[in-house]
Formats: sequence, C-alpha cells, structure tokens
Amino acid sequence: MTIKVFGHTASTYSLVVLHVLKELGLSYELIQPSGFEEIKSPEYLATKHPFGRIPSLNDDGFHIYEARAIARYLINKYQGTKTSTVLIPSDVQKAALVEQFISVETSYYTQPLSKLVIQLVFRKRRGNDPDLKIVNEAREELDKTLDVYEKLLEGKDYLTGEFSLADLLHIPYPFFAINVAGEGDL
Repeated sequence: MTIKVFGHTASTYSLVVLHVLKELGLSYELIQPSGFEEIKSPEYLATKHPFGRIPSLNDDGFHIYEARAIARYLINKYQGTKTSTVLIPSDVQKAALVEQFISVETSYYTQPLSKLVIQLVFRKRRGNDPDLKIVNEAREELDKTLDVYEKLLEGKDYLTGEFSLADLLHIPYPFFAINVAGEGDL
C-alpha cells in the first residue's frame, strides 16, 4: 500500500514530511485538500487530524498526524530500508544531540522566522499589509539566533556534524522566507 500524505506543498509542516519521505527514498501519494473547509469537515476531523490541520499520514491503515511525530514514525519504521540516509542515529548520544538541535530549532529559530513568513507571505496572500513592527522585531530576534548558529556550525557543515532530522527541519521556513517572501538576505 502506498503511503498517503494529507497535506499541501504550501505548508511548511507538510514540507517536513515530504522531505523526510524523499530522504528515506519512500514513494507516497500527496493528497492536497481543496480548501480550509475540507480540513474542518467532520469526516476529516474524525479520520485524519482532530484539530483540522495538515499534515496527516496513512501508512497501510496506520494514521498519524503532526509533522514531527510523522517524521519520527517514518524514520523509526523505514530508516535504512531504501537508502543509507540516517536522519536519527542509533547511537544514544548522537541521537540526543539531534533531539537537542530539534529543540533549538523549535525554540529559537522557527519562532522568529515563522513571524516573518506569516507577515511577509501569508498576510500578503490574504490581501493584508505586513505589520512592520513585527517584521523588524522578528528580524532582530532571528539575527541574534543566526549569530549563535554561526558559532555552533563553526567547522561543520551540519548541526551535529552529520546530516540529520535536525538539519532537515530547518528547511521549510527559510524556503518560504527566501523564495516566496524575497527575504534573500537571511
């Protein structure tokens, strides 16, 4: 049975799942909702995501929702079966460092970047002007975070020294900030 992803290519969270699937060499079917009404429908809430969000995943009858949970599930089940890519190492200490940087990404990196993307991408798509105060505050916060990242990455290409889920989770928001919002100076 094909893995089914209920998500959208314009969703940062769906992109996380799609990147994990690609890195693991897994085939999948992407089912994009027709609109917000669909993901708020009683059927969707009952069978895919009780909070009416994306992504969710169906793997041979097993249903799971939330991008990070889906990513970990896919890694736990499929890592090493199709490709040699290791997104979470089996070594406990190396895996702990991956989890540490996932926490850093969530706490310090994604928060200011998501504020930028919300203001510069999603508000504009809805016909609203960005709140420049929020944009400027988010840029300042992100600049401080990126200064720390420069030190953490000194002498390394990847956060833990090897490509991992922690690195992959950093991809979607900058994609939107740079490619959609035109924030190329990040």
